[in-house]
Formats: sequence, structure tokens, C-alpha cells
Amino acid sequence: MIVKDLRFRLVFLVDEEGILLREFLHSKGISKRTLTATKYEGGQLTVNGIEQNVRHRLQVGDEVVVIFPPEQPSEGLQPENGVLDIIYEDEALLVLNKPAGQSTIPSRDHPGGTVANLVAGKFVHDDLPATVHVVTRLDKDTSGLICIAKNRHIHHLLSEQMIASGFHRQYVAIVEGRVQEKRFTIEQPIGRKDGSIIERMVCEDGQFARTDVEVQRHFEKDGHELTTVALMLHTGRTHQIRVHLQWAGYPLAGDDLYGGTKKWIGRQALHCAILRFAHPLTGADIQFTSDLPMDMQEISRSL
Repeated sequence: MIVKDLRFRLVFLVDEEGILLREFLHSKGISKRTLTATKYEGGQLTVNGIEQNVRHRLQVGDEVVVIFPPEQPSEGLQPENGVLDIIYEDEALLVLNKPAGQSTIPSRDHPGGTVANLVAGKFVHDDLPATVHVVTRLDKDTSGLICIAKNRHIHHLLSEQMIASGFHRQYVAIVEGRVQEKRFTIEQPIGRKDGSIIERMVCEDGQFARTDVEVQRHFEKDGHELTTVALMLHTGRTHQIRVHLQWAGYPLAGDDLYGGTKKWIGRQALHCAILRFAHPLTGADIQFTSDLPMDMQEISRSL
């Protein structure tokens, strides 16, 4: 019986005479760490079908194949069977729609049933020798789009894209109060709140954080003014949107950790509605969207 090799691989054609294999692969975004893992952990580098080391000198027209090593699931990440709302999937990545109430990764309080557990189970089912690389993470009670890379190289490329501000994440939130400015930017550093392992706050010695805010709609609910806003993240600090909007005086509806009330919704009214980025392999611009879940729709529907 022939066993199919399911290790992730990339194929490149050389267009520069005399370049070293190491330099050529670096120009393709393959990190030194990934090359080391490829060499020592079960991967392979071939040129025109012959295995070569990174000091091999290439010629125009050579075919370079990188076979990435199989990855072992992280210890403590138990694969589980379950339903995933898959928006998009290819050899490199997954885009999922996460419901509110589901954690992204396991923790002491939520060791199972997370997105990562279910994705690990899917990889086992698909005989994919990969672990789970979460590119964009959502809080347990935030709903919407999540991107997951299928191997460390893709994760590296998308992380680099985030650093270069080429990875766009747009959220929709319902906040308490009437937001006056149509568009504005919050640039306030965020750090851990003293005495808490969970809460964050705006503080001078925190990490730089930037959130763009745009008002979509004003409305009233039970005599209270509320505002639907669209938010663009430029950084990815823990609880960034929740902390920034609390600081601005407009806490998220349902977010009692940061000054909101659960009168209309039992979780923070926050949803990741759009992911837009360049595909890490093709470079093509791709965009994914997710409609508001019913609990957020209901707040503004029953006026």
C-alpha cells in the first residue's frame, strides 16, 4: 500500500543565477528557524528532485521544493470532535466563525470544547500532521471570524503581515451612550490592572494600542441611548477594544467587567465582522465577512 506524504510543501522556480539556496529561501519568507526545523525535524530540501543543503548554489530554472517537517500537537491540547463553522479552507489556512461563549484556546477554566481542541480534532480526522496556530484570537464571549494557520511557516508569514499593518480586522460593537464624533482614533497604551490577572487598563507604562472608531447608528433602548460602531484594530492587545471604549466613556453593552450592563445582552456586544489580508502564498487580497449574531441584532431590533 502506498502511503501518501501529507507534509506541507512549497515549490519555487529559481529566476536568479548563482544565488545560494539559503538566500533564495529567505527571499521567499522562510525563516532561519523554519529552515533549521526542516533540516533536523523530518523535513527536506530538494533542487530538481535531489536533496541539497542550504549552501547549494542555484541556477535559473531550477525547481526548489521545501517539504516542511510534520508538527506534533501541543501537549495539553486534546483533539476533540465537534462542529466548526468553516468560512474558508485551503492547504495553508482556515477561517472560522466562532460563536460567543466558546474559548479560542484551552485554559485552566476551559480545558476542552475550545476552537483549538476542535481544529486539532479536524487535523487528526484529515490525517494532517500539523498543530494549531491561532493567528487571530477572540475572547470567549466575543463572536466572529478567526484565522488559523495550518503550519508554522504560514503563521510566520501572517504574523509578519500583521506587524506591517497589512492584516485588517474590523469589528462591530454596540456601546452604551451616544457617541458624538463620527470618526476618531483612540491611541492609548494598555497594561495589566494592578491586583488582577484578567483585567487590563489604560496606563502610561502599558503597550502601545490603536483603535479606529466609526459610528454606524444611534438608537434608544428602554430610554437609554446606545450606538453601533465599527472598529478597526491596528494592534492586538488583550481586551483592547473593551478597554479603549471604556476609557472613552462608552463601555460595551453587556461588558460588566469594563463598566457595561447586562440588561440587554448577556455578553459583551462585540463581533469580528471582517478579516482582510493578502493570502500568504499567492499574495492575492482576500476578505471574509460574518453577519451579526442574533443576540446583537435583537438589541436594536426591539425599539
